[in-house]
Amino acid sequence: MSKQQKSSRPVSWGVQAILASTVGVIWPVITAQSAQASFSTIYNFCALTNCTDGERANGALIQSSDGSLYGTTAAAGANESGTVFKITVDGSLTTLYSFCSEANCTDGFAPGTGLIQGSKGDFFGTTSQGGANGAGTVFKISPSGTLTTLHSFDTTDGEYPNGLVQGTNGEFYGTTSEGGTTGAGTVFKMTSDGELTTLYSFCSQTACVDGSYPNGLIHGPHGDYYGTTSDGGASNHGTVFKVTATGAETAIYSFCAQPNCTDGEYPYGGLVQGGSDLYGTTSAGGSGNFGTAFKVTSAGALKTLYSFIETDGASPQAALLRATNGDLYGSLFLGGTGDGTLFKLTPSGRFTKLHTFDGADGYRPGTPLSQDTNGDIYGTTSEGGANGGGTIFRLSLGIAPFVEAQPASAKAGAHVKILGSDLTGATSVTFDGTPATFTVVSASEISTSVPNGAASGVIEVITPNGTLKGNKTFTVKP
Repeated sequence: MSKQQKSSRPVSWGVQAILASTVGVIWPVITAQSAQASFSTIYNFCALTNCTDGERANGALIQSSDGSLYGTTAAAGANESGTVFKITVDGSLTTLYSFCSEANCTDGFAPGTGLIQGSKGDFFGTTSQGGANGAGTVFKISPSGTLTTLHSFDTTDGEYPNGLVQGTNGEFYGTTSEGGTTGAGTVFKMTSDGELTTLYSFCSQTACVDGSYPNGLIHGPHGDYYGTTSDGGASNHGTVFKVTATGAETAIYSFCAQPNCTDGEYPYGGLVQGGSDLYGTTSAGGSGNFGTAFKVTSAGALKTLYSFIETDGASPQAALLRATNGDLYGSLFLGGTGDGTLFKLTPSGRFTKLHTFDGADGYRPGTPLSQDTNGDIYGTTSEGGANGGGTIFRLSLGIAPFVEAQPASAKAGAHVKILGSDLTGATSVTFDGTPATFTVVSASEISTSVPNGAASGVIEVITPNGTLKGNKTFTVKP
């Protein structure tokens, strides 16, 4: 496939629908300080000649142990094929890799999602196109920028991969948005050295009631994986599905089950877990046909939390963020009297618009937001900004800082990194109250081990500036 060829699948089912009609882990709640939303643009892409710094950033930014955020762009770069970059929280950007650096783009191009950090420190991601067979790749990249292509898709095992998640067994799980035995996408698992197994091909059931065109996975309740499909299902308007680690798939909810699709349709983003429930969005449908935010149980009982209206904005395209204050945050791709919006939604469904884009600060925010350990929220826009290539922005809401453990589960005695934003001078680290020995590596990293006798619970770090709690329950493996 040449660099000019693209998937026949529409970029956004939800946007098309709107334009045609008129887009297992329990998190402890960390108390937020009261503050007004403060928005700032920290980087404008295409700042360098010929946009060698990339444009059209996509996927959630991820914080690493060096305190920087890492991400990808889908276009531009040295070879006009997308990049991997890192950026400090004050806006200093470094391009780590430009795709299509190899002949015939065997290293892939156009990464369609962000990165995840593996348990050993390297980052993993996917390109939506290129590779040895032209159908996309899975790659590994070191924090210094050394890239290794782990797998090249060949259509039969999937096409256009769109994200990864690492399981507790150390293997990686993900989806392709097309390809497989029926062309409607797949679920796959892959070892860290690139051995890939196709677990499931969508549209394998009559009338595609199992869904088609999946949007990635999360590791959800009871060890299973959950995701959404943009199409298919009992009403052919998308699904929420569950798939086991061995590939048994079940569509637990089919959208447009209610009259006039008031429950939503075409979920183009993925899911996020909050307690035992899952949260997501649909890009269309709802009472005003501008999309919805919903909650669904692992058994498939769905509740519409909010139906977006025209003044809110329209067509959410990405998964929600569940922040450490317990609230949900997201973006609307269109409208809001401007070029998209940012919003907050409480778990009970109370909506607050936080920011309206005006083009100068970016427009069309269509990727998931992420939360830094300093408490602030970061995200990207695909276009606009000072140079037209999109932006990286920060949303400060007064949410308290926290710490994050990598990995989020381990046996007693296992090494654990604790990430934070102001760890210098830390005097205590405890796992559910059990003291641990530790070393402060830097202001953004502590090295420790799971202490003997520790139970699953919240990690706490005492610093000169106060006590920092972990953003998730740490699971001590037997």
